[in-house]
Amino acid sequence: MVKVHAITISPPLVNTSCAWASDDKQLTELFDCPYTGAVTTRTATLRGFKEDSSHTVAFLKDSLSSLNSYGYSPHPLSNYIGPQGWVRAILTRSPNSTKPFILSVTDSSAEDLRMMLNSIQELRAFNPSWASRIAVEFNASCPNIKGHPPPSYNFPSLRPFLDVFSDFFWKDQTLTVGIKLPPYLAATQFVDVVNGIATYSRLDPISGKSINPFAFLTCTNTLGNSLVFADQAEGGSGSGGGFAVPPGVGGLAGEAIHSLSLGNVYSFSRLLAESPDPAMREVAIIGAGGVTSPEAVTRMHRAGARVVGCATLLGKLGVEAFEHLSHKSSETS
Repeated sequence: MVKVHAITISPPLVNTSCAWASDDKQLTELFDCPYTGAVTTRTATLRGFKEDSSHTVAFLKDSLSSLNSYGYSPHPLSNYIGPQGWVRAILTRSPNSTKPFILSVTDSSAEDLRMMLNSIQELRAFNPSWASRIAVEFNASCPNIKGHPPPSYNFPSLRPFLDVFSDFFWKDQTLTVGIKLPPYLAATQFVDVVNGIATYSRLDPISGKSINPFAFLTCTNTLGNSLVFADQAEGGSGSGGGFAVPPGVGGLAGEAIHSLSLGNVYSFSRLLAESPDPAMREVAIIGAGGVTSPEAVTRMHRAGARVVGCATLLGKLGVEAFEHLSHKSSETS
């Protein structure tokens, strides 16, 4: 059991935002699975992402890895949390459960993001118990959006969006907020992110305790600009041009990025633990990237993740992936 600000994740195993958490059926299966401690929705925008046949996924032949060209959910946020929303319906039918949802959201407009957070806060206020069953994650790292590079590679670009989340947190400090980050390569990138997030900390005037609006980091998202040829993918034929996915390049995930993702988790966990700001030392990491075996789960925890997430294995096996990941590892933690 892991407490991440106002939500409790038990067991500490989740799906990450992905195409296999898009709709009512998928979300229900994830929620009803006893091996998931929380359910993360596919990243939603205010109006929905225009998805077409170029947005797809290919699984590699020789490793449990994937390449996807997906954008965000084709369903607008209202499909998840509106009056007939899927998340709302699941929460309503399960009043005795404590399993939370992590609503993954993003938008290229800070004002649209503000509208989305208003709607999320309305949902959390609808039922007193839902404040501890709904968290929000800002996906700042999808590599597949043409004309909109991930803002998380340049902290000044990220700040206007984090300002919005910070504003909502200070109005309601029960809100659990996280950020989904990309794979970083340079040491200075990790330092910039941690130092940038630390600027949002404030001292509580009553307790004198340092508080930061951001409770968790999900790392990592897929590795962008990756190329897989058709003959490297299952099925073998691929799309026109001999590529595994129609655009050619996409986001690489699964075993192929596991070591890189472990390095990101380790780098962030070390910097957070060494921060002079007590609030930063409380930020949790959801470790993701190549989590395809119980041993990979153990490695993520050893690197510093308090919660572990997966997507590629979910796409491959369905919700049975989480039972597989819950088996005893041959590695010691």
